[in-house]
Amino acid sequence: MPASTSDASDPAGTQPSAKATPAPQPKPPAPEEQPFEQFVPGLLIPALSKEFSVPGAPPVELSFEQGPMPVVGAPCWMVCGRLGEGRRFWLCFSSNDINSPKTVALAEGGGSASLLESFLIDEKKTTLALLVSRLGQRLNGQKWLGPN
Repeated sequence: MPASTSDASDPAGTQPSAKATPAPQPKPPAPEEQPFEQFVPGLLIPALSKEFSVPGAPPVELSFEQGPMPVVGAPCWMVCGRLGEGRRFWLCFSSNDINSPKTVALAEGGGSASLLESFLIDEKKTTLALLVSRLGQRLNGQKWLGPN
């Protein structure tokens, strides 16, 4: 009797299965694809808090709010930060989109901000890591983070 090619005669499973391979799982969305109102308080603020919580750095308080942009008063979304010794900063988004035009304002000694600076103007796509690292660089440039 000739050998059968059925699975019953192949107990070791060496014959290829006729089953279709499952479709690949869809790639999970990037963190930056979350809605703005979830991305900022859920990912950006915790990442900034972790980045700024280094030995020797002053404690940081961060909040997320909508209100008038420092200096010009235009409505915007802001990450507001307060560092020890009366230092404050604002990361402002012109709309509720992380890729919208952004500015940074700084104030020292409890005063109000007197200058707005463009922030990440040459970037085509804004990412969580880019926002965190560049804001950290900016504040480090002021010698506000850690013992400089």
